[in-house]
Amino acid sequence: MTRKRYGLALALLLALTGTASAQDFPSRPMTMIIPFAAGGPTDVLGRVIAQRMGEILKQNVIVENVGGAGGMTGSKRVAEAKPDGYTFGIGTVGTHAQNQSLYARPAYNASTDFTPVALIAEVPIVLIARNSLPVNNLKEFVAYAKANEAKMSFGSGGAGSASHLGCVVMNMAMGTHITHVPYKGGGPAMQDVMAGRLDFECEIMSTVKPHIDAGQVKGLAILAKTRSPALPNVPTALEQGFDAQAYTWNAVFLPKGAPPAIVKKLNEAVLAAMHTPAVRERLAGFGAQIVPDDQATPDYLAGFVKSEIVKWRGPIQASGVQIK
Repeated sequence: MTRKRYGLALALLLALTGTASAQDFPSRPMTMIIPFAAGGPTDVLGRVIAQRMGEILKQNVIVENVGGAGGMTGSKRVAEAKPDGYTFGIGTVGTHAQNQSLYARPAYNASTDFTPVALIAEVPIVLIARNSLPVNNLKEFVAYAKANEAKMSFGSGGAGSASHLGCVVMNMAMGTHITHVPYKGGGPAMQDVMAGRLDFECEIMSTVKPHIDAGQVKGLAILAKTRSPALPNVPTALEQGFDAQAYTWNAVFLPKGAPPAIVKKLNEAVLAAMHTPAVRERLAGFGAQIVPDDQATPDYLAGFVKSEIVKWRGPIQASGVQIK
């Protein structure tokens, strides 16, 4: 056999083998890597999706929490896994957009080191304030902040976290420079807002909703284009005259080089999970807004990641935070 014919035969054999393996996929349990600690909002969402995907694909989806470096440790594990479909991960605006500018040397290239599968949902960030702050809406808050910015402070779950960058966006919209107090997690920051030791915080809806519902903090604005059914009485910043938008999102990613047939099968499983009434109800309960089907495609997610990297570069540079 000539070298050319041998090459063609080998290519055909590999193509047939890939097709067969894709048809059989999955033939054993899969692993979903969640790049944050157990119990957080990304973990909760990931586990809800993983359980339903396992039922649809008739294989267990084992959830593995791999935290560290703002989610980069777990996401790097996904990027370096074998691209056979048996290891995939949940990515967020932090792991696949903000970290690309936030870290001086990111552990991976979010645009090229992964195979996009599906965007799942967006979770808006909510501006909350201590109950003793003498404001009741965003217009009053902005006026108060401009008059008192030198003595005000806001908290976050850490420098560069979603809660920090949410308030950076809000400060940019207001034209203020209010002191940032970083905490080791959103929980301690929330406790100090409730205790009146911090003036405000910009935190994801799934975290703040119980405290707003209980009257422990004031919900002043949702930093999104539309109101959320989870907090129907909290208006958006846009409604109140301020174009300040901040959120997190969740998506499924495979390692670079995953076969298209396997990407298609996982995408279909994610879509089926998102259409399951019990899943939709559970996610909506903590403020997650499931994306339309035309935004849940691999091609859409690929372009979305690139646009999100560009979008967050400005606020991150404005914050002055860069992690070496």
